[in-house]
Amino acid sequence: MIIDIDDKLLSSDLFTECFCCDYESCGGICCVYGDSGAPLEEKETEIIKQNIAEILPYMKPEGRQTVEKNGVGVLDADGDLVTPLINGEECAYSFYDENANCFCSIERAYIDKKINFRKPVSCHLYPVRVKNANGTAMLNYDRWSICQCARDKGENEKIYVYQFLKDAIIRCFGNEFYAKLENIDKLIKTTKNIE
Repeated sequence: MIIDIDDKLLSSDLFTECFCCDYESCGGICCVYGDSGAPLEEKETEIIKQNIAEILPYMKPEGRQTVEKNGVGVLDADGDLVTPLINGEECAYSFYDENANCFCSIERAYIDKKINFRKPVSCHLYPVRVKNANGTAMLNYDRWSICQCARDKGENEKIYVYQFLKDAIIRCFGNEFYAKLENIDKLIKTTKNIE
């Protein structure tokens, strides 16, 4: 089922599927696997360029070399702007702690108050992917096998996809939009109870 809110089309999965990242179980594996880098907006490449001096110290040597060689963003096989990958595998902005857990160097620079940009919107909104068609944003839940532990944790804690992404949704679409999602969620649950 598709839900239309403020000219945005949302999959009903955002309200019916549970999800909550279980970092202790996965170790940030989503930054390591995939066919392509994380989608980037044009303005995000400019922000990363402006802040690259603060981001570079957090990056692995291979990541730094990849960015120096290819730039802060690249076009993938589909012609989409994405983060570059190290040898076609993990994101160039990934790095590992002493326990081999993967982190984002951009986000770490943000946490350490070195920059004001948290991370690419596509990463912040994951597992939701946003596609634009004729000026309409379509928000779809991307079910990826490596995130099974997140689905399990979300189910155990009764956290739905849109609730897990509250900060990211507010960042992208504002508080008023998120409040509308909460109202839709109440309506869906009320309807279920009536049935």
